[in-house]
Amino acid sequence: MTSHLDGSIRDGRHHMQIRVYYEDTDFSGIVYHANYLRFMERGRTNHLRMMGAEQHALFAEALTETPGFAFVVRSMQIDYLKPARMDDVLDVVTWPLEVKGASITLAQEVRRGGDVLVKAKVRVAFISDGRAQPIPKALRVLMKADVG
Repeated sequence: MTSHLDGSIRDGRHHMQIRVYYEDTDFSGIVYHANYLRFMERGRTNHLRMMGAEQHALFAEALTETPGFAFVVRSMQIDYLKPARMDDVLDVVTWPLEVKGASITLAQEVRRGGDVLVKAKVRVAFISDGRAQPIPKALRVLMKADVG
């Protein structure tokens, strides 16, 4: 019933729309730079959610293989190209670039219509017990499904 809130996968990329609210802006009426990080986090979360109906089973298998695992942002490169303003409808686009042993690199863009406002490259590490661990095979296969 709420899956439309998660966005959709088109051409191997996850698209999710976000409306800019007053709370997202600074005193000048443009989106405060740190709020793009929140928008992109939602995009990454929903991208993972949309990757398949068997996601919960795969995470359960990963939890058995690596108890207490988590994904954490290891590094991020970000370019702010154009501002967004209150009431804009933005498209947060996410796609995987590379899946390695203990990390995944994702590309993300925040767009308004045909304009790219923000571009980012995000490296997410897989950890357990506070240390980097190899991504369990089931999750690695799932994530590589979109890499192309």
